[in-house]
Amino acid sequence: MRHRLPLAVALALLVGLVALSPLSAAPPSLPRPADYAAEAYSILPPGENGGLSFDKNTNDQAKLYDALTPLRGKVTEADIKRLFKPEPLGLGKEKPKSVERPKAGLRIARDRFGVAHVFGKTQADVAYGAGWVTAADRGLLLALIRGPARIAALDVPGIDPLKLALSGKTFIPSAQTEAFLANQIDALNQSGPVGRSMIAVVNAYVKGINGYYRAKEIPVEPYTANDVIAAAALIAARFGANGGQEVTNSEFLSALQTSLGADKGRSVFDDLREANDPEAPVTAPGSFPFELPSKPAPGSASLDDGSFVGAPLQQPAFASNALLIGAKRSATGHPLFVAGPQVGYFFPEFFAEMDLEGGGFATRGAVFPGVPFVVIGRGADFAWSATSSQADNIDVFTETLCGSDDHHYLFRGQCLAMQRFDAGMLRANGQPDQPVAFYETAHGPLLGYATVGGVKVGVSAMRSTRGRELLSAQGFYDLDTGKVNSPKTFISAMSKVEFSFNWFYADDKDIAFYSSGRLPVRAPGTDPALPTIGSGQFEWQGFLRTSEHPQAINPPSGVLLNWNNKPAADVGAADSNLSYGSIQRVDLFTPKIAKLKKHTLASVVSAMNESATQDLRIVRVWPVIREVLDSGPELGATPLAQQSAVLLDQWLTSGASRIDANGDGKVDAAGAAIIDAAFPKLADAVLSPVLGGPLTDRLAAQLQGRSDDANDGGSSYITGWYGYVAKDLRTLLGKPVRGPFATRFCGSGDLGTCRDALWAALGSAAAGLAKTQGSDPTQWRADANAERVIFTSGVLSDTMRWTNRPTFQQVVTFAGHRPRK
Repeated sequence: MRHRLPLAVALALLVGLVALSPLSAAPPSLPRPADYAAEAYSILPPGENGGLSFDKNTNDQAKLYDALTPLRGKVTEADIKRLFKPEPLGLGKEKPKSVERPKAGLRIARDRFGVAHVFGKTQADVAYGAGWVTAADRGLLLALIRGPARIAALDVPGIDPLKLALSGKTFIPSAQTEAFLANQIDALNQSGPVGRSMIAVVNAYVKGINGYYRAKEIPVEPYTANDVIAAAALIAARFGANGGQEVTNSEFLSALQTSLGADKGRSVFDDLREANDPEAPVTAPGSFPFELPSKPAPGSASLDDGSFVGAPLQQPAFASNALLIGAKRSATGHPLFVAGPQVGYFFPEFFAEMDLEGGGFATRGAVFPGVPFVVIGRGADFAWSATSSQADNIDVFTETLCGSDDHHYLFRGQCLAMQRFDAGMLRANGQPDQPVAFYETAHGPLLGYATVGGVKVGVSAMRSTRGRELLSAQGFYDLDTGKVNSPKTFISAMSKVEFSFNWFYADDKDIAFYSSGRLPVRAPGTDPALPTIGSGQFEWQGFLRTSEHPQAINPPSGVLLNWNNKPAADVGAADSNLSYGSIQRVDLFTPKIAKLKKHTLASVVSAMNESATQDLRIVRVWPVIREVLDSGPELGATPLAQQSAVLLDQWLTSGASRIDANGDGKVDAAGAAIIDAAFPKLADAVLSPVLGGPLTDRLAAQLQGRSDDANDGGSSYITGWYGYVAKDLRTLLGKPVRGPFATRFCGSGDLGTCRDALWAALGSAAAGLAKTQGSDPTQWRADANAERVIFTSGVLSDTMRWTNRPTFQQVVTFAGHRPRK
């Protein structure tokens, strides 16, 4: 999350991409669109200005965002008004700070936060304005992602698009790459009148980008519709794609079976996968069976440990949350909506914020640079948002090699040649151009090679949305142009979005949830955690129907809570997801929402904000560890370990917040330093009696880390290790456990041995702290400065306190609605 843009690159872009000319004087008045919101606020740090000519709108929202954090769970209505910015459609009662008219039929007004309000007579006028604003507000980012977005669209093995964007290298696409992208325009054109209207919007948006550069005399190669397709693909491939970890899983399983035996190794692997843990917290009521493993699984391959040579897929970070309170649980009788995606802390921020009005558009919210639609935001009488769903839309296949080389494979009884894709060239100053090329099979790009039972195979990856990304824009088109006017029409719109996301909706009466994605139905006899045999016998059997996706409208509980947790019962975890266990960070929301029968916007924001500063390990895992420690004599427990346990107890009682309230650069509670040092050791004490040290380390290094705490930046407390520890210890204590592990890990099932190991782990951590911070545990402190949020690229010097909350966040409630038909 903290990759920095080389300063030389940033300075080189300064002159050409961020020049802004003075805007013309404002006219006496601007249109005021219909707006049914009783209250509507948003925040998007650091600020709307994404150029290197800094002004007050460069970091004004970062200051507001940061000021909310120390309030924890004591946010008032006045605080919301003070620390979020107004989110009206149009300018509301505010006078514009400036207005410009790039063309006839178009006016762009800026409010005091620099947010652009685009007023157009036609859809094409509005789209042109959106392109103009994108170039003005996110021109730097447009330039950085232009080539890397094509890498994402192609799924080029071994190249991370975001790292490439920040590397200073340039990707020069080939004609083959451009033809691959252009196919999507053809597909959209053939989809009917709506598709053709969307093409017109895309073309007008591109004209707006180019019009801005011409007007400012900035020498940029003209943008095309292919740039829009590539940007959409970056969203789909980086933020809306999950899975593809089958290679790592398979090799880890092989290592477990070598160490523990075939049956025991498989049993331990299944425990750690937690593919369908009945204790996992869910968002929607009801059962939505999907992607559950088959036993036996003759269609899945087990790679020999250590045999894979190639480029494994990069796994995205999972973030974002949503707290929706239905009408019956709201003090006003109208739903309450506090939600937003966490796309990381960047400068320029990936999202820009716009208000698009006219020609059917009536929407405001977050726009991803290069895409002409608001993707998260609000309309006149509803709001919507998204969280990462972790729904599995990428599978890895093993290819049986044939012929005389490694570039032929057996598929449906025929020996086929792999197709070489010449994507283009990577260019860096002073270095020779580097060709970018890869081979493809019927399943997608070739990642590399491995062996199965000693026999060499190819390994390829198949993403369900590859080459189809622009089709998903149909859902956003429905949202932005007012076609959505109810929970049912919302679900209909989001069912057109093929990216894997959880979507949330609220209007003046209803709340709703839908988990989207073009999700493949796997062939019987396959295990989603492992590579699928690519002979043609075990191909995908179609895709999940709309009614089969997790969804809910006005659930009986009156609330919808999500923090990237399991969407509903019996939804199988993706192969890359080992976190659908009994402990999940959404658990931080649940008691705060449950304690009030009726909520206000302030109480919901308080629940979100307090949870954003809490250490999940203390709130949900430490009580179980403590119970084991208290289960018998404290034999071998050192005085430092005993003092540390008491300090952790005290921190839990006081709320387990990682706030540095006095600004001295240290987390206020000693418990933060203790749990940071102790939890990895405690987690190892639980699992290592069965796994052993090397496999425990490997699990943490390759599949998921032991502890993703505040030092990881951006998003924290999502790993499945918290559930491993808690479930195993609860079982050991004889407590009721649904879906217990088949394996007894801590102490190999002996409570006394486990207790001694946990005391020893806590004592080891305490001894280490004593060496570095002195012998008095009450004076130990975690470094709050090291946890501060740094805006990726390093160009902006501002930092913020650590907080575990969305990047773009909306706080909205509606008091009315358009006439319902």
